Amino acid sequence: MSSNVIFFGWNRSVPGREQTSAEHFQEYLGYLSRLQQEGAIDSFETVLLSPHGGDMNGFFLIRGNNEALNALQGSDEWLNHVTRGGHHLEGAGAVRGATGELVMEWMNRWGSLIAG
Repeated sequence: MSSNVIFFGWNRSVPGREQTSAEHFQEYLGYLSRLQQEGAIDSFETVLLSPHGGDMNGFFLIRGNNEALNALQGSDEWLNHVTRGGHHLEGAGAVRGATGELVMEWMNRWGSLIAG
């Protein structure tokens, strides 16, 4: 499994757009499932957070190799989903990240830069 990830998180639905958010959530799950079945991504996880007073209430963690995630984020379908999400979700955003053995690579890079 790849250590490269896209973290797509959000706070909550824009008030009055909850139904749109619920519908898009189901569509997005189908989209990610299709990408996984086609081999375009390795896997994904959906995480909903319990009420805690913070500004993040859920996220998708999408795993794939670096090239696959680059292609994904450059695709029209991805950009359409992210743009749609921005219309009905507060605080929606996607950022690249590292897990597993890639964490040490990132930390070693950071350590070499601060050392000197």
